[in-house]
Amino acid sequence: MASIYQLKPAFQNLLRPVTNGLAGAGITANQVTLAALILSCLVGGAIAWQPQNYSLLLLLPLALFVRMALNAIDGMLAREHHMQSRLGAILNELGDVASDTALYLPLALVPEFDSRLIVLLVVLGLMVEMTGVIAVQIGAARNYAGPMGKSDRAFLFGLVALLSGSGIEPGLWSTALFASGSLLSAVTIINRARQALAEAR
Repeated sequence: MASIYQLKPAFQNLLRPVTNGLAGAGITANQVTLAALILSCLVGGAIAWQPQNYSLLLLLPLALFVRMALNAIDGMLAREHHMQSRLGAILNELGDVASDTALYLPLALVPEFDSRLIVLLVVLGLMVEMTGVIAVQIGAARNYAGPMGKSDRAFLFGLVALLSGSGIEPGLWSTALFASGSLLSAVTIINRARQALAEAR
């Protein structure tokens, strides 16, 4: 199924000059990965600190865009500048799920958001990424199948945060988006598991 993840190559091409500059400055892939995690924790912490301040939600889409760029850059640094390492592989996977949790879970504290659906969507998101990683354990490639991968979750949460922070009161529309995201996450888990099993055969 289609996923925003498929746009990643074009995004990487735009960031390649920046990546080359960082490599020339001695910045490592692992440092960029940690920077993305720190950014996520800071923004998530700000939202959790004042969940009633809807204007702080505008930080979320901005942080997601910067994080997406950092994630693309750390991958290019690792592959194209010979910075791949076992530690980097661990940081990359753990950093993604930790960043997701730090950014999205505080939204459960925001008034008018359905906290149960947000927690469910975050948990399902963790399961989606775990299913993708498990594929490697059974002899398949790391799986990024959609329709609700990391980039798609970021778009959903970023859209809700942008609209809510811009003054559109959360309600039925935000609940419907979180519910749809949860359903699509469950479909994604099944898709990734099926594809991994098929490839492993």
